Amino acid sequence: MSDDNDDPQQAGFSEAPHYHGHRERLRGRFRNVGADALSDYELLEMVLFRALPRRDVKPIAKDLIQRFGSFAEVVHAPEARLREVNGIGDTVVVEIKLIAATASRVAKGQVKQRTLLSSWSSVIDYCRTAMAFADKEQFRILFLDKRNQLIADELQQVGTVDHTPVYPREVVKRALELSATAIILVHNHPSGDPTPSTADIQMTKSIVDIASTLGIAVHDHIIVGKNGHASLKGMKLM
Repeated sequence: MSDDNDDPQQAGFSEAPHYHGHRERLRGRFRNVGADALSDYELLEMVLFRALPRRDVKPIAKDLIQRFGSFAEVVHAPEARLREVNGIGDTVVVEIKLIAATASRVAKGQVKQRTLLSSWSSVIDYCRTAMAFADKEQFRILFLDKRNQLIADELQQVGTVDHTPVYPREVVKRALELSATAIILVHNHPSGDPTPSTADIQMTKSIVDIASTLGIAVHDHIIVGKNGHASLKGMKLM
């Protein structure tokens, strides 16, 4: 692994003309046609321009896409694995993680501004942005008021690659503390396959049983993964 300090700018060299021309052409396509005109590695190149201003970043971008699979998987990749790629150091890691944080903040903002049940696609987009590419299981709860607007969004547990301990009574206790009248359960499957397990179904039913006796509705349990999402309510499993 080479660090960002390998950037020739640090050594006093000027930017090679063909790098400059390529960057300007890429920026021009982005300005005139938009991001959809760029491939994943080209969009990633643009992210790397600022971190490595005097380096040909195309090989690095292509290496990242080949290694992780897509733009989304690159920006959500663990920092340690990013640093395994030749040319990636602290500056590049920060730039890449800034993209992931920005996407999550935007998606969360869209959810907060709306009544959740009337903008279900925003809920799914936010959940996938926040959790789909995590390398460990996470369990998140969206707490809603009587108008189905978001009171709080809390990450309750982080587990292993295939298990997260969830305690139904603690889930309901937290809902009562926040005066929530409804909740949406969310967790991820790092394997990429969002298909609910038997344990997922049983845990959901336990939460529903306890919550219902206290007047708290469980609107859904959403499982997200790199390959999509699953809704236990949509699958009639709750």
